Amino acid sequence: MKYSVLIVDDNKDILSALKIMLTHHFKEVCTLDSPKSLMTTLRNNNFDVVLLDMNFKENTDTGNEGLFWLSEIKKVHSCEVVLFTAYGDIDLAVNGIKNGAYDFIAKPWNDEKLTSTLLDAAKLSRSKTSSKAGAIKSDIDGNGAPMFWGNSANMQQLKSMVEKTAYSDASILITGENGTGKDMLAKEIHRLSNRKNRPYIAVDMGSLPETLFESELFGHVKGAFTDAKFERSGKFEAAEGGTLFLDEIGNLPLFLQSKLLRVLQERSITKIGDNKIIPVDIRLICATNMDIEAMVHKGTFREDLYYRINTIHLKLPPLRERSSDINEFADIFMKQFAAKYNKPVTNISAEAINGLHRCQWGGNIRELQNCIEKAVILCENNELQLNDLQLNYLNYWIPENNNEDIAPLDDIEKNAIVNAINKCDGNLSLVAKQLEISRQTLYNKLKKYNL
Repeated sequence: MKYSVLIVDDNKDILSALKIMLTHHFKEVCTLDSPKSLMTTLRNNNFDVVLLDMNFKENTDTGNEGLFWLSEIKKVHSCEVVLFTAYGDIDLAVNGIKNGAYDFIAKPWNDEKLTSTLLDAAKLSRSKTSSKAGAIKSDIDGNGAPMFWGNSANMQQLKSMVEKTAYSDASILITGENGTGKDMLAKEIHRLSNRKNRPYIAVDMGSLPETLFESELFGHVKGAFTDAKFERSGKFEAAEGGTLFLDEIGNLPLFLQSKLLRVLQERSITKIGDNKIIPVDIRLICATNMDIEAMVHKGTFREDLYYRINTIHLKLPPLRERSSDINEFADIFMKQFAAKYNKPVTNISAEAINGLHRCQWGGNIRELQNCIEKAVILCENNELQLNDLQLNYLNYWIPENNNEDIAPLDDIEKNAIVNAINKCDGNLSLVAKQLEISRQTLYNKLKKYNL
């Protein structure tokens, strides 16, 4: 049995080379030199696997574009996605796989490795027993596992507030630092609401291009613009009767805030290129890591929109204010990723647990999750060790209490530098990069410790 593959890459030479190579292994090989028509192409064709480049804008190597389009594909399609980039590293690979990618291939690629990865992904996609419609429903209904609340007093207070308000249709604004779990809280509110059996649709406003805002949220009709070859429903229509979650609402520019406000006031939308008014019935949940009140005072966020989305305000505390939950979070993530990567990891050493508690976790739960995921991938036995965690002592390690002598901290810092020097074979540029400090800071510390 031969499969179909869609390749999305802005380099036409790469597209030509891959099409010639993969034609011998796939029944159908299609190519796109831009992701602009990606979703339309997927709606009109049944591909088994997508090979997706991660950077399309010139002089960009963050991979954010690839992650955005990966999330869009996964919302409505069951086909597997293999990420493709010239800027591969373990952080980006883990992030991509965490967001649903089958695997990660770095450029320049190995022909045999690339082909076998795509074929394996295609086989998995074809072998899925659930229908495409079933896969779509499972992605948007929001009825996953209940949220982990923990035992800290501030989270128990938040839980009580959520239980009192979830049943209503009141608009909710969730605030909190990056990585605190605002998206998980939004799903939990939907799960506890009267709309739980209706769709749950999430939109990342931070990664949504301004030019796609109206099309993505309100939809468009055929011929509304150059690439509008088919009519499309927007997120408001998709969430009909259910919950619409707008993440990172603080990133929405002023000129688009007015368009969103109009829809919320009138409870109706008009597709691009059409005059027909479509009533919508949704429960709105928004989230941001920004200080929206300060933005209102500065004039960068509309006051009337702020009041419209802020009937109920829920604030998620940072992980450092709920450190009593670190052990349980670490255990949950360890079991999750041990199963995902088929690793025999069943325990976390006491030394590793102590290390987790001595970190500040500026990235909160998401940073802890990534830390445990990497550790599970790197672990060579059934117990996570302190070295597996790869904690950045120089930036994040803090004393266990205010009375602790500074000598142990110096020892830890010195050992971290020595280990990095050995790992990098004495290359100080690589050492500084690994420790995430400047070369001058590294030189100062080498002098301090007589290294």
